[in-house]
Amino acid sequence: MDKSGIKVCVGLSGGVDSSVAAYLLKQEGYDVFAMFMQNWHDADPTLHGDCEWEEDRFVAEMVARKIGIPLYFVDLSKQYRQRVVDYMFDEYAKGRTPNPDVLCNREIKFDAFLEVALKYGADYVATGHYCRKEILRDATNDKNEIYRILEGSDPNKDQTYFLCQLGQEQLSRALFPIGHLTKPEVRRIAKEAELPSAEKKDSQGICFVGKVDLPTFLKQKLEPKEGRIVEVFEPWYLQDGLYIWQQECLDSLLKEGASLERTVRYAPEEKVLTSDGKPLGESPYSDDAIAALDNGSLEKLSRPLNYDIQFETESYRSGKRHVKKTRIKENPFGRIVGEHEGAQFYTIGQRKGLGVGGHALPVFVISTDTQSNIVYVGEGHSHKGLSRFCLKISQEEIHWIRPDLVMRPGEIRRYRLRIRYRQPLQGATLIMRESGLYILFDQAQRGISPGQFAVWYDSDEMIGSGPIQA
Repeated sequence: MDKSGIKVCVGLSGGVDSSVAAYLLKQEGYDVFAMFMQNWHDADPTLHGDCEWEEDRFVAEMVARKIGIPLYFVDLSKQYRQRVVDYMFDEYAKGRTPNPDVLCNREIKFDAFLEVALKYGADYVATGHYCRKEILRDATNDKNEIYRILEGSDPNKDQTYFLCQLGQEQLSRALFPIGHLTKPEVRRIAKEAELPSAEKKDSQGICFVGKVDLPTFLKQKLEPKEGRIVEVFEPWYLQDGLYIWQQECLDSLLKEGASLERTVRYAPEEKVLTSDGKPLGESPYSDDAIAALDNGSLEKLSRPLNYDIQFETESYRSGKRHVKKTRIKENPFGRIVGEHEGAQFYTIGQRKGLGVGGHALPVFVISTDTQSNIVYVGEGHSHKGLSRFCLKISQEEIHWIRPDLVMRPGEIRRYRLRIRYRQPLQGATLIMRESGLYILFDQAQRGISPGQFAVWYDSDEMIGSGPIQA
């Protein structure tokens, strides 16, 4: 097939992955050109990180010259601020945990950037993501094509998670030239081709901004406000009606002889991110029992716990002069262990930056209340507040990559899921109802936070995604 008439625009960032993507396309005979995006300005302290765009642009220019392709510069900082940065501030202000990289791909790389590339005459846009794309024929109409997005071949570099909000139109214009390669293979190709980016380290931090101190970043727009850090004790769970009901409900859904470990057993995250060819395990739950749950019960099962611990004060006499003072009375359910500068600056599962000492085990955020400006914490990896089994995605926020796989109300399916990029895939049951999609995991999940994207897979194919409601 003669590819010289097919024009491809590569998003050249100056990194090794996009450089090799451009190189391989050129080698295959495509008519290749590149664009370098500027998505922020150094004059704007809000978006100033360690990743200097001038250096990246310089490397991108050298790569383009080495490969022998044109390079254009495009300023998308206005779109980036409106669609990604403002979204981040808004989400954190609500006490949610956004993923800017997911939005950057949906709103910038495969929307604003794609629009400019098409104006330059591109037929496709290519990126250096570790993922693969396949084309199927629509069984109902042989002329229609259905695009599948598959895990990358490198089990430790799969990046489909970041592309979980793409649709058929965007995928029809997308190419992923390095998805079949491993990272060491990409490095080897870059070195053999003597690309200037061959030894360049991978970028970290916020998409196209770099490694930024998140609290400092957020304080550009979100006003600090002192509040309490409250530690939650074990007795709180023994008396909380919602927690007790949820545990009983989970028991009622189990197959005969099945059991659940109620808290996440701590272990460093595995390196294998992909399905790795392993079959999806059997569910511990009964489909009949799940189907019998009414919408109200599913809603209740997916609800996060509400830590409303009240503290009372008492008077006492101190010292030889018996000076009258007040103190907070001991509470069997919790205690105030510190102060913070704003609940919106913390996320569930966070350990660093709390400044809470005097504990034998690590202390983690288990909940944030931005209305009352309280951060709730728990001691130890196995603290009950870190673990949940069920979450919900609102009906209007469910995204299906393939329209032919959309679930209907009442339908139940088994998929693998992850709720963060580096998390190994987890077995789960998806339950579709009129009010939304409910996800019931086979095992307790650590640090489920509203705003995170839950992404589901069938074998090595990414099927859909949506932000966690609460």
